[in-house]
Amino acid sequence: MLGILGWLQIFMRKNTKRPEAIHTWLLMLKASQSIARYLLPPVIKAGLGGSDVRVLDVLLHKGPMPVNAIGPKVDLNPGSVSVAVDRLYKQGFVSRVESEDDRRVRIVSLTEKGREMFVPLFRQQTALVQQAFQDVSPKEQKQVEGVLKRIGKRADRLASEKNT
Repeated sequence: MLGILGWLQIFMRKNTKRPEAIHTWLLMLKASQSIARYLLPPVIKAGLGGSDVRVLDVLLHKGPMPVNAIGPKVDLNPGSVSVAVDRLYKQGFVSRVESEDDRRVRIVSLTEKGREMFVPLFRQQTALVQQAFQDVSPKEQKQVEGVLKRIGKRADRLASEKNT
């Protein structure tokens, strides 16, 4: 069975002209949206939204942090982070406490209830992603990772140059 890169090589042989970057970007976007749709039902069943999952994920993997540090790590604006944290707090999945160093800062932590709910969901999401990548060899996956990292870094660099 051919993997992603194998199909791209066949496509390239048939079409000798250079692929359009916009077409490649659209394929990346469609693949990402398809995976997101595939992962969504268990999230909805758990009563969560996408921003909730992103906040819970960063707290699970990075530990407690100030509410204002969450947004940049999960690509959410401060308002969206506050709404997600409020929603998760009301469900008992996170706690908010004032920082001992600075009372203006609130530290958000995953509660035991949050951990008990989210760890199995995270494992389920991991298994679903593995299923989606089943036709991609480890070598192809490493290649795709490298290419996506290069594209992302270049786009970040271009964005920061444009904003300065």
